[in-house]
Amino acid sequence: MRCVSVILVIAALVAPASAAPARMKEFFSAPEVSLWIHSYRALPDLASVPAAARALSQHGAFRDPEQAGVYVGFLAGVIGSNPAKAEALIRKILPLPPEDQWVVVRAIAYSGLQDWQTLMKKFTLRMPGRKVMIDMYLAGKLPTLNDLVLDKSPGLMERMRIALNKKDENEKPALKASPEVLDTLWGYYLASSAYGPISRMIAMLPWSNDRDDIEKITIGNMAKYTLASNGSRDHHLLSMMKWVAKHHEASNHQGEKGLLPVLNEVIVAAETVEYSKIRKQALASIEEFRRKGPGYKRDVSMWGQVGQGAIALGCIAAAVAGQVALGIPCVVGGAVSSAAVNYMSGPQ
Repeated sequence: MRCVSVILVIAALVAPASAAPARMKEFFSAPEVSLWIHSYRALPDLASVPAAARALSQHGAFRDPEQAGVYVGFLAGVIGSNPAKAEALIRKILPLPPEDQWVVVRAIAYSGLQDWQTLMKKFTLRMPGRKVMIDMYLAGKLPTLNDLVLDKSPGLMERMRIALNKKDENEKPALKASPEVLDTLWGYYLASSAYGPISRMIAMLPWSNDRDDIEKITIGNMAKYTLASNGSRDHHLLSMMKWVAKHHEASNHQGEKGLLPVLNEVIVAAETVEYSKIRKQALASIEEFRRKGPGYKRDVSMWGQVGQGAIALGCIAAAVAGQVALGIPCVVGGAVSSAAVNYMSGPQ
């Protein structure tokens, strides 16, 4: 019996660490949370997500929605990839100040869970300051990440409708691509390593060659640069891009004209760790638009200035070059530059 007791004591002392409850990490600044998010895919730590969310709230990271896309996407990715634990996770994140609760609401809506509406309803009473926002999501009046529309540049009649400010009353709310949305997609990927957000960014690549819409040129080049630079450091990401290229080449897709050449360019840049060419091409496209105006204006003089976009050239040049620090606002066509441009620039 004495031998049995000794064996039991030794077994208890050498029990695997996994048998002990997970220890929640402490965060003392928003940059510390950002570094933790950066490594989350390699070392998933679901237990520390509530502490990370509260730390970001305490340090004011949610106060500017246009700079919080990465965090919204990350939380949405964590919720979406842990459906069985999503409710318990959100309960631990709350309460948050009313002004920061929008992050949780949007993350639930963006999670991609099949029953996200049911999950949202469970927390309505705990987020009374965001009841209007919650009700609009539940009524389908606000778009989710699945409602992201990656349309082509508008044609003549569409430009006329936009110019005359005519809106289709029956049109379903759509999420328009923007630097904030690009950040959100990167955040979702950082949390989940999922293919979904990457596929949407890949679909934006043909926009880098657009001639008519400065927002599309900007976002297309941001997607192109971030996929190339991050793909050079992330083998999983690079493998996904190669798979897409192979699939498109084999099936000879006609519906996405122009995607394959740009995607192959991104893959080569990631493989060779040479994306300065992509940066130079992006700057050249933006400079050409600034000097000559949109392509439709060059082609059809009657349109004049209708639909022409505005851009702060120096700002977007810095963003595309990866020189804008995370959290530093930089207005581009009414939206801040993508924080994800250099979000993943650290060591993998």
